[in-house]
Amino acid sequence: MLPIVLNPEAISIGLAGTGEGLARRRQLLADAGISPRLISEDTPLDGLNVLFVAGLDRPAAEHLAESARGQGVLVNVEDVPELCDFHVPAAIRRGDLVLTVSTGGKSPGLAKLIREWLEHKIVPEWTGRLKDVASARAKWRADGNPPSEVAQRTRDYVRDRDWLA
Repeated sequence: MLPIVLNPEAISIGLAGTGEGLARRRQLLADAGISPRLISEDTPLDGLNVLFVAGLDRPAAEHLAESARGQGVLVNVEDVPELCDFHVPAAIRRGDLVLTVSTGGKSPGLAKLIREWLEHKIVPEWTGRLKDVASARAKWRADGNPPSEVAQRTRDYVRDRDWLA
């Protein structure tokens, strides 16, 4: 597995499906600040980079996944790992801080349990903490500090505040 974070401003994301599956994926994308292009079986896939499929029966999902792949679109079909080019990790969001847990699709339930455990460790205050560190980092960089010094100052900043104790 290759964990990556995609910039939604640099790619086009589509969403196809019905029912609760569609609602779950729509919410996942909304939480990431993404308004996907809604796709039906007859919608052209031109310009898409990524397609999420949820709530469709197997034949419809297979057909849509094959069509998308034929146009170079990466596909995720919810709960059908063999039709997926990528898996969606369990995620915790604290503003721009995003932590993910993945089992590569082998045990989504375990990923969910670990995410729930981490949610108690990474409290909502981390939203503000990230802003504080980012502001300090910008100043350190503007002062001409090399990356190794900025990394050390970040460690010291977090340690001095006991955020990871």
